[in-house]
Amino acid sequence: MDSPTSKIGENVRVVVRVRPLNKREMERGAKCLIAMDNDTQATSILRPDARDSGNARAAKRASNDDSKTFTYDRSLWSVNPEDPHYAGQESLYDCLGKEFLDHLFAGYNTCIFAYGQTGSGKTFTMMGSNDDPGLVPRTCNDLFRRVDKLSDSHQCSVHISYFEIYNEKVRDLLAAMVSDNGGLKIRESPCDGPYVEDLAEFQVRTTASTAMNDQSSRSHAVFTIVLRQLFQDLNSKSRIEKISRFRLVDLAGSERANATGATGIRLKEGSNINKSLTTLGRVIASLAENDNRKKRDVVPYRDSTLTYILKDSLGGNSKTAMVACISPSDYDETLSTLRYADQAKRIRTRAVVNEKENNLSAKLLKDQLENVLSSHVSRGVELENLKKEKDEMRLMFEEWARNLDRENKALKIERDALRAHLRLAIESYKNPIPVICENKEADVEREKNAKAVNDLHDEWSDLLQDIGHFKRDIQEDIATFAIVATTAA
Repeated sequence: MDSPTSKIGENVRVVVRVRPLNKREMERGAKCLIAMDNDTQATSILRPDARDSGNARAAKRASNDDSKTFTYDRSLWSVNPEDPHYAGQESLYDCLGKEFLDHLFAGYNTCIFAYGQTGSGKTFTMMGSNDDPGLVPRTCNDLFRRVDKLSDSHQCSVHISYFEIYNEKVRDLLAAMVSDNGGLKIRESPCDGPYVEDLAEFQVRTTASTAMNDQSSRSHAVFTIVLRQLFQDLNSKSRIEKISRFRLVDLAGSERANATGATGIRLKEGSNINKSLTTLGRVIASLAENDNRKKRDVVPYRDSTLTYILKDSLGGNSKTAMVACISPSDYDETLSTLRYADQAKRIRTRAVVNEKENNLSAKLLKDQLENVLSSHVSRGVELENLKKEKDEMRLMFEEWARNLDRENKALKIERDALRAHLRLAIESYKNPIPVICENKEADVEREKNAKAVNDLHDEWSDLLQDIGHFKRDIQEDIATFAIVATTAA
């Protein structure tokens, strides 16, 4: 069943995380400009120091400004492990990863994406290290721990995919061979939204050095877990199938081109990255503003590959969270990310449980229907054969009746002839021709005639008896024909 929040929608969860000062920042004497309140979950960015070479221009623009403060769902302080409210990888997973894995098992689509400038800690947040794993490995480990604890009647299958969006093209990171040209196509399903066609299951990741970060990712990486569950509902006794999806997205760096020191191919990559992130910003702005408008604007999902793939996660059937990773010392980029995150928290998504009930019963009914249809076809053939047999029998009986009729007519003609002959014989017997001279020969002739008349009379009696038998046989045959014809029909 859908939870109440799934019907009315809920806001995108936003978590802000600030990393420690890196070596480059400490060498230039940069100071941490971020302050977080663990009670109110407020994040403040302080006015930059004009003596900091990395923030000289920002310091002039912000000379009259005090700190700027934003409030989020969680503000995670990851600057100094010695601080009382320090939040490491485990804290992030406990406050976000566990909850979203709960949603995954409940049947909801979920998505967590990391946003921020290059070097702000996005990839560390998502992937981590061998000693300190991030959201993706912790989620996978917890997922299989939970699957192992399920009962035998609760069947589960887990499928993963991993792809990157590089220069607006989709490349499969788990494929044995990755082509540099073309890229995979994006299709859209009425039920599941946009998806990558022919996406398979290996590991490759495009990286290139910029002045911002020696291991800067130049692509957006999308790791997807699909969980299929099949179990019996204890209340309804029906079989339930749930298919839910968990997307973990590591976005490329959001820094300005003039800050990266990139040229040529790297500048083109940055341009494509900025295009997709700019489009993402427009999508977020449009979704945030549409909730307060009666007439809603068209959301530009299709303007970039990234936003098209994340269409369902950003404004559709998904529970979504954004981890805004920020630098402690870069005023302009950090302020931009904080504003971005502040806008994202106003987006509402409407997630529903992706489940199918009585799936096995439906299959059984389908099989039964196919059997009935097959039986119906078979019986139809049998009926056609019976109709043919009935027609053949009808023709046979009609021919039989015609033959009987002909024989009956012939017998009538023969009977009439015998009657006429008998009549003449009787008449001759009763009225003999007068004989003038009677003698012995005449007496003999008379006796012969008398004997012939008697023989004819006997023959006539036998004939009448035969005709009676024949007539009775014909009537019986006609009655039998009528019964057979009725049964065949």
